[in-house]
Amino acid sequence: MQIFQNTHYNFVGKRRYALILSAILLVIAIGSLATRGLNFGLDFTGGTLLEVGYSEPKELEQVRDAMEGAGFESAVVQHFGSSRDIVIRLAPQAEQVSATLSDRVLKVLRAEDDSVEMRRQEFVGPQVGDELRDDGGLAMIIALGFILIYVMARFEWRFAVGSISALIHDVVIVIGFFSVTGMEFDLTVLAAVLAVIGYSLNDTIVVFDRIRENFLRMRKSQPEDVINTSLNQTLSRTVVTSLTTMLVVLAMFFLGGELIHSFSAALLVGIVIGTYSSIYVASSTALALDVNSTNLIPVEKEGADQPGQEL
Repeated sequence: MQIFQNTHYNFVGKRRYALILSAILLVIAIGSLATRGLNFGLDFTGGTLLEVGYSEPKELEQVRDAMEGAGFESAVVQHFGSSRDIVIRLAPQAEQVSATLSDRVLKVLRAEDDSVEMRRQEFVGPQVGDELRDDGGLAMIIALGFILIYVMARFEWRFAVGSISALIHDVVIVIGFFSVTGMEFDLTVLAAVLAVIGYSLNDTIVVFDRIRENFLRMRKSQPEDVINTSLNQTLSRTVVTSLTTMLVVLAMFFLGGELIHSFSAALLVGIVIGTYSSIYVASSTALALDVNSTNLIPVEKEGADQPGQEL
């Protein structure tokens, strides 16, 4: 059973309103990134990660209070796996090496509960964090470049520009969301952004496939009518895919714990924006570049249909 079957929504007619909405979101995102920047996590800034375990479930507030009382005001304390396992992230401490720092933290925690055990400790230097940040940004640019080449080879350059415009639109808004809210941006969020690129591209490819088919079938129709028909025909698939994916991500967001909270938040924003951009941004950009049936019909060579000709 399909939902949104035989719909006739005028998506193309509302594209100017969508353009205004996208412009507002992009201005807010870029403005926040320029003025506030991102709250980079330990992966990018460097620092120390400690994983400790308790014999009984432990409240995070008790651990935070103990850390703040010992002078670690910026420590990030989160449950990991269960309520007995806790991860502590510390900003780089110039005056202490990682081993000394972990011993000091363990001493502070054992003053509150002597059952605590050190399970794991990791140290990320600031230089490594800078490299991870630069490599992550480069990976995103390379991914967008290969996507541009792929879409140009499969469709037509107007569709390629439309798809890349939608992907850049999605990435900027998702990253801008983290700048506006101040949520921590770490490697898991970067992975979520790359996943959003793949999700949005898949949605856009489905829409573009239908637009190309309908341009060949509806050769006498206006491009606006062809794109509207295609968007309505793929609407059911788009909505069902987005809703089922969002149900899983919502479960991760509310039940997955603080460790993947930022990751699932990025996916939630990405699903909403990616669905919106595949309907409005990608197709509207292709339409603005004057895509039509003549762009997609292969040119027949003169005499190609005459039999008996030899080279």
